[in-house]
Amino acid sequence: MGILKEFKEFAMKGNVIDLAVGVVIGGAFQAIVTSLVNDVIMPVVAGVTGGVDYNTWVCKIGDIELKTGSLLTAVINFLIVAFVIFMAIKAINSFNRKLEDAAKLVRGDKEEKEDDKEPETKMCPYCLTEVKYRAVRCPHCTSELKDEVKA
Repeated sequence: MGILKEFKEFAMKGNVIDLAVGVVIGGAFQAIVTSLVNDVIMPVVAGVTGGVDYNTWVCKIGDIELKTGSLLTAVINFLIVAFVIFMAIKAINSFNRKLEDAAKLVRGDKEEKEDDKEPETKMCPYCLTEVKYRAVRCPHCTSELKDEVKA
C-alpha cells in the first residue's frame, strides 16, 4: 500500500499536473498548427511554386519510399510550434520582469548599479596571479598586497 500512497503524492504535485495540462494543450495546439500548415501554408506554397503538392513528394531508393514531402511538412509544423512557444515564453518572461520591477518599487528596493559593485578579484602585482579582491596577502607568492582593502 505504501507504493500507491507515494504514487498519489507524486501525481498530485503541482508540477506533474502542470506538465499533464501542458501536454494536453500542446496536443490540441499541434492539431491547429498541422491544419494551418496543411490547409493554409502548403497550398499557398504550392500555388507559388506552380501547383506542386509537397505532401506527395517521395524519394525512391530501390524498393524503399522516403516520404520527403511529409518530412518537409513536419519540419514546417515544428518550426511554427517552436516559434510560437518561443514568443509565448518571451512574453511571459517580460511580464514576470515587469512584475518583479513593480514589486521592487513597492518594497522600496534599490537596484545595485554595476559601477557600485565591488570587483570579485584583483591581480597580485608581484606574481600576476588573480586573487580575491579583499585579500591582503597573495596566496601564491605570499607577498603583502599594498593596495589592501579594509573590510
